[in-house]
Amino acid sequence: MGKIKVTTCGISGLYVIEPTVFPDARGYFMETYNYNDFKEAGLDMVFVQDNQSMSVQGVLRGLHFQKQYPQGKLVRVVNGTVFDVAVDLRSDSATYGKWFGVELSAENKKQFYISPGFAHGFLVLSEKAEFVYKCTDFYHPGDEGGVAWNDPEIGIEWPIQPGVELIISDKDKKWLGLKETFKF
Repeated sequence: MGKIKVTTCGISGLYVIEPTVFPDARGYFMETYNYNDFKEAGLDMVFVQDNQSMSVQGVLRGLHFQKQYPQGKLVRVVNGTVFDVAVDLRSDSATYGKWFGVELSAENKKQFYISPGFAHGFLVLSEKAEFVYKCTDFYHPGDEGGVAWNDPEIGIEWPIQPGVELIISDKDKKWLGLKETFKF
């Protein structure tokens, strides 16, 4: 029970995952994670930490990464809708600096797996959103890095709705662009 559909995203290491949903008169049931199903789909990772956040419309979180202890993340939305983004930070990758975005919602039940080596962020599109994610490594205070959410070199096309003002943390406002962050 609980097979999943895995779709690649044009950037190696990013996957949209759709669980099988079993609806009935009472509501629905679905497996959001099953190690065997993921392994069979070629996603053989171990998660060590689960996190959950709630944000209001217009909140933009990110783009975050850990420097020495990169995390893989399996993200989903259990209430509301977000536009979720990953940016390839792997310097040896043919898609370095490229981004991919996907709408995640309680309705579409899609999940997004982001391998280690990516920056991650999201924009809340609904009145509020509850965001849940599993991590392949622990959060290490002092190891967090970030890239500017609006870096023109990356060129993320955020679906900012007319009349909605962005709410961005002071920390996220201070991140520099990709070229300033990673000087090769």
